[in-house]
Amino acid sequence: MRAVLKFKNKKILIEMKKVSFIGKYTGLMFKPKNTGALLFEFKKGRKAIHSFFCKPFLAVWLLEGKIIDFKLIKPNLPYIIPKEDFDKLIEIPFNNRYAKIIGLFLDKQNI
Repeated sequence: MRAVLKFKNKKILIEMKKVSFIGKYTGLMFKPKNTGALLFEFKKGRKAIHSFFCKPFLAVWLLEGKIIDFKLIKPNLPYIIPKEDFDKLIEIPFNNRYAKIIGLFLDKQNI
């Protein structure tokens, strides 16, 4: 699936896959580096994620289609929580496919 995110007055087109019920519990765990971005949908609330068994990724939290927070997630962190309640989370792996998108969020030209 494709989505358009608005960030810093720019529109970002991102390809991602909506996760299944089981996928909500595994996310990017054990996935190869070249995997695609994942979309998680939740009931509104603030939930924690972790990064055990994950390679670095960018987490983008949304509420009603608007970005409310984003963080560079390093491996093996037990508890990661956004600033506000959210209803969607996008996990974007660090790979060449998403380098430009990650660069926009992190204000870097090269990842």
